[in-house]
Amino acid sequence: MGTGVSLLACENEGCPSRPRLGDLPEDCVALVLSYLDPPEICKLARLNRAFRGASRADLVWEPKLPSNYCLVIEKVFKDFPENLCKKEIYARLCQPNPFDGGTKKAWLDKRTGGVFLSISSKGLAITGIDDRRYWNYIPTEESRFNTVAYVQQIWWLEVDGEVDFPFPAGTYSIFFRLQLGRASKRLGRRICNPEHVHGWDIKPVRFQLWTSDGQHATSQCFLDEPGRWIQYHAGDFVVDNSNASTKIKFSMTQIDCTHTKGGLCVDSVMIYPREFREREIINVGSKESLFFVSSFLPISLGDEYIHWVYFIEPCCRCFIYQEKKNTHTQQ
Repeated sequence: MGTGVSLLACENEGCPSRPRLGDLPEDCVALVLSYLDPPEICKLARLNRAFRGASRADLVWEPKLPSNYCLVIEKVFKDFPENLCKKEIYARLCQPNPFDGGTKKAWLDKRTGGVFLSISSKGLAITGIDDRRYWNYIPTEESRFNTVAYVQQIWWLEVDGEVDFPFPAGTYSIFFRLQLGRASKRLGRRICNPEHVHGWDIKPVRFQLWTSDGQHATSQCFLDEPGRWIQYHAGDFVVDNSNASTKIKFSMTQIDCTHTKGGLCVDSVMIYPREFREREIINVGSKESLFFVSSFLPISLGDEYIHWVYFIEPCCRCFIYQEKKNTHTQQ
């Protein structure tokens, strides 16, 4: 229904004639929503019927998807439902989706649509993993795969892995998620046993990566801070072609056999866009925090006024400001 019908109904009820959010045409609302981040779109969809309908439009969600999302779907899913709208595809891809026998998980960042990839310890080639005198898989709620590899004591540390994935164009970082000490719970509280932690302060651990197009990066550092999950940066690589898979190999080694080392938990290898290195990494098991930036957009509802729609976080209330009268309405 148009603006005139809504305003006429309002006059019959004795209220002043003024624009309301429900008077906005659905295609106009969809255009506004296309400028916002997905979490903001989902919040605004609860305001009224017009916003709810506009939030489902493909033109709102298609720009949020990776440019090669069809290749990502083909890689991750064996059977993917057909005839899903773009919003449903985005929602499905934002979930941690296991593939390769559950040893890998891929998902989109809910706010930016960036591709994240995680490879579990069971998806890595760990030297000596079958010898229970040195290595064990232990269950834990602190891993998104619910299990980590734990080395009690060893002379030679070598962990290798590889992945072939259709990353969208961009620059990506690779991290090894490690912890010194074995965590557990006692009386409902988290404790970490550092009993077997030794040898990591004598020689640094070396991290490396190689890509199928000839890129190579290396870094090294000492492992420290027992009891904390830390993501150790192995290096960055660049993807130029979104229409082809990129094969990456990576490794973590400490092969100085002059001393033993132990007490290390290997959880996973993470790959995600480099810009996320500037953001705080939230450990698995902790509560996620989302921060949104307020925004405003001009909308014309007629020749007489220019209205500015403000989206205020975190309560996500909407205000319509009339530029001529300098007044506003709140819904």
